[in-house]
Amino acid sequence: MVKLSAIQLCSVPDVAENLAQIDAQMALLPKAEQHIVVLPECCLFFGGRDAQQLQLAQQTDQNQHLVHELAALAKKYQVTLVAGSIPILSTSEQQAPEMSKFTNSCIVFSAQGQLLQRYDKIHLFDVEVNDSEKSYSESKYTQAGKNLATLELPPVILGLSICYDLRFPELYRQLATQGANVITIPAAFTRVTGQAHWETLIRARAIENQAYVIAAGQEGVHANGRETWGHSMIVSPWGEILEQQATGVGSISVDFDLSVLQHVKQTMPVGEHNQFTTKFKSYE
Repeated sequence: MVKLSAIQLCSVPDVAENLAQIDAQMALLPKAEQHIVVLPECCLFFGGRDAQQLQLAQQTDQNQHLVHELAALAKKYQVTLVAGSIPILSTSEQQAPEMSKFTNSCIVFSAQGQLLQRYDKIHLFDVEVNDSEKSYSESKYTQAGKNLATLELPPVILGLSICYDLRFPELYRQLATQGANVITIPAAFTRVTGQAHWETLIRARAIENQAYVIAAGQEGVHANGRETWGHSMIVSPWGEILEQQATGVGSISVDFDLSVLQHVKQTMPVGEHNQFTTKFKSYE
């Protein structure tokens, strides 16, 4: 049996403290022969100034340290770790320090600590929100990704996404056409937008694509005053909320059931009926 888990955090602008928090939560997870664990967006550094994310990415040795520490946690607890996101200096920008940007990157490690896959967030959060922050401009320091990412972990095929991607159903349709039956959404949704849309969007992505969705969020009031919504959840291919962590730091786990997926697809064969699938273009 495959276990699916999401860890909810209230990350701080301190890498060591966040690593300790993640370690403590992973120690509480149930044991499983195959276990996929999802961390939130910005799992190792959150609640500081956006420029600090860039500084972290520019510290090459430190950045390698982040990857090493996450890989070590995956190996320690023998899980496939979907490490929410960390800042990685954009290779296209490395020759011009004054113009540098980083990618907001989700990285996946095997139970042996090997790097299996990487996804760079495609949709960047440049919006106005009626909260204490008021204006968000993720693209100021972040380079948008260009490629979708899936990963075969039989019987699971993972489809990777991050936070604001959730509002773009075309991305998830592409993941589904590539075979994804478990979709991961590490996030740091604002309290305002989360309360309005988080659950609705997650359940819609699960229903539309007939896939399990693991949505792991940041929750609480962070060091810079930003408020995140939390409500991490795991949703079935039928759109049912199987488990939810509404507030606070914690974790949720469910069993991946291939028979449920097969039943949903057989009784409601939307993949076969979809008249638009062949007309979609893949991201280059």
